[in-house]
Amino acid sequence: MTKINTRHAVFLPLLLLTFLLWMFYRSVFNFSVLFDETIGKAVFFALPVLLYVSLSGNKKILQSFEVARMPQGLLLGVAIGGLLGFVGALMASFIHGGTVISLPYYLASWFWWEFFLAIMTGFFETLFFYSFVMTVILEKFKTWSLFRQVNLVAAIFLLFHLPNIFLRFEIGSALWQVLLLYAFAYAQALLFYKRQNAYLLLMTQAIWGMVLLIHF
Repeated sequence: MTKINTRHAVFLPLLLLTFLLWMFYRSVFNFSVLFDETIGKAVFFALPVLLYVSLSGNKKILQSFEVARMPQGLLLGVAIGGLLGFVGALMASFIHGGTVISLPYYLASWFWWEFFLAIMTGFFETLFFYSFVMTVILEKFKTWSLFRQVNLVAAIFLLFHLPNIFLRFEIGSALWQVLLLYAFAYAQALLFYKRQNAYLLLMTQAIWGMVLLIHF
């Protein structure tokens, strides 16, 4: 246990520093969505992970992105994402009224551009919150129950997203978004614990992001 904690000694300071820099970036700068989801998240989410791997020598953090895991992860992600899309459509119909009909959104001119942005978001956030944060939490807090570990991961995920939520939504809608996001992060953490496959989480997050964009 002492050896593990020593190896992960920089985890909490690095996580706190990343959070503070991310909050500063989100509150001061107002770049395009393309910049935020590519350059911005590469700097604030990918670089800390690479720095941590370099400092700790923990290669396990990047194992979930092994190429061999890609086919199964992407296929399972599409399957789970499709289920989420169906549930999302039903929820939207219940909330907004109306009926559920099938529309070929993938033929719209904007669809694939938005899906590309969703993929970039899924990639960087999966790398940071699950391949990095959750992998370290599972090792560093090995004596904790899975419930506590997963809740901590979901709480960290939510904390990083709170400023964006409260900037974009009114209080009532923001609280609903907080609950929805926490539930999503919790489910993603369970998937990662079970499968250790970043491609699965990447795809489910990308598809869920498209569901929210289209239906909510």
